[in-house]
Amino acid sequence: MTEKEKMLEGEYYNPLDKELVSARIEARLLQQKLNNCSADNGKELKRLSKLLIPNQGKSCFIQPPFYCDYGTNIHLGKRVFFNFNCVVLDVTPVKIGDRTMFGPHVQIYTASHPLEASPRASGAEFGKPITIGEDVWIGGNVTICPGITIGNRSVIGAGSVVTKDIPEDVFAAGNPCKMIKPIDN
Repeated sequence: MTEKEKMLEGEYYNPLDKELVSARIEARLLQQKLNNCSADNGKELKRLSKLLIPNQGKSCFIQPPFYCDYGTNIHLGKRVFFNFNCVVLDVTPVKIGDRTMFGPHVQIYTASHPLEASPRASGAEFGKPITIGEDVWIGGNVTICPGITIGNRSVIGAGSVVTKDIPEDVFAAGNPCKMIKPIDN
């Protein structure tokens, strides 16, 4: 398997592999253009957004600045909104459903490192995919850890650290994030 294939499968991989470094540089150059795009140039902003994240539905909007590892591993439904300063470390797939909104400074991390010192010292990394359902609202300054699933129509309170899956139709908040109450939808 190539290092990219290992990465996408969630296995240990070498992030310094030439193909992966090249892909991250390409993504960084697109991000630089996106993040420096004039606020009154919506067409260019949309064009750059689609180049960076080709797997997106209609009417998505990314408020720059925005940062990611690759962009190609992010899958957006229709009308997804990212506010200022969001980060998506997409070493494995990040799937986000229709009409989901992210407050400012949201961090989505699929990337992780071994707990044991020896493999961590080798530079090996791995990732766990993240799935966020439809009609979800993620408040500002939320951190979503590797491997998390957040159910449809749920709301994550500002400042939360999501370390476990969150079911559908709930308000959840805290560090660690936990269900506070159900939401009648």
